Amino acid sequence: MGFTVSEHSAGHMRRILRWFLVRWGLDKVADGAELALTELVANVVRHVPDRGCSVLIQRRPGGLRVEVTDNCPAAPRLTPGGDPLDEGGRGLRLVQAVTDRWGVLPRSAGKTVWFECDG
Repeated sequence: MGFTVSEHSAGHMRRILRWFLVRWGLDKVADGAELALTELVANVVRHVPDRGCSVLIQRRPGGLRVEVTDNCPAAPRLTPGGDPLDEGGRGLRLVQAVTDRWGVLPRSAGKTVWFECDG
């Protein structure tokens, strides 16, 4: 499902994600997964000109996979070192810290940023 996101969209996405996680019995990964999804949606708001994206929430054997796809070809970068209070690159450090795996898949018209949490 495609969305145009705004500064307020992350809260709605977190509630949807938690609803699924509770029903799937994956409550223990909810806090980290919600934070990671918030960061990926915030990156769309900040860096994708039309703020358009689609979100896939998928139960997998042993856990969860979330994908955020947009039409901007620029891949997000995990900034090495730097000031931890600096806005740039901090979100991906959080995603890395609260998920088991994450990555970027280039698409013909954009990219998909994904993460997985083991349940």
